[in-house]
Amino acid sequence: MRHRNAGYKLGRNTSHRRALLRNLVTSIILEDRVETTVAKAKAVRPHVEKLITLGKKGDLHSRRQALSFLQTRDAVTRLFDTVAPRYGDRNGGYLRIVRRGFQRGDGAEKAFIELLGAEQLLDEKRQKRAEVRAKRREEIQKAMAEQQPAGEGGEEKA
Repeated sequence: MRHRNAGYKLGRNTSHRRALLRNLVTSIILEDRVETTVAKAKAVRPHVEKLITLGKKGDLHSRRQALSFLQTRDAVTRLFDTVAPRYGDRNGGYLRIVRRGFQRGDGAEKAFIELLGAEQLLDEKRQKRAEVRAKRREEIQKAMAEQQPAGEGGEEKA
């Protein structure tokens, strides 16, 4: 029976588990979307929701409490300035866990854990990455095209 056994141990000792959860929470707040295992996603969800609730309060004490859990000051400023105001009228349920398949190697089930309402930001990031990739590809093709005639001419002479 699992009576009164709340939380997930994740096969780690207490300090390792705490460090893992702190790192995941920081990454979720900074990146809006993180890929991890389903068990870790379910374990980290209450921590992120609690921090967003602190961010909605917005007072100095809440900021200090968030700073004691999060890894970087950048994460705290993003939490209070960008993430928490997004959920001003919502009472909980700030995250979505989307299952994604299985991990190679040990077969663990993978999932995306993402903040709701971050779809527009993620799409913008995706488009910027695609533009950068296309630009790099064009530069590489130009460089190859410039080198090819010189290489062919050198082979003919030799």
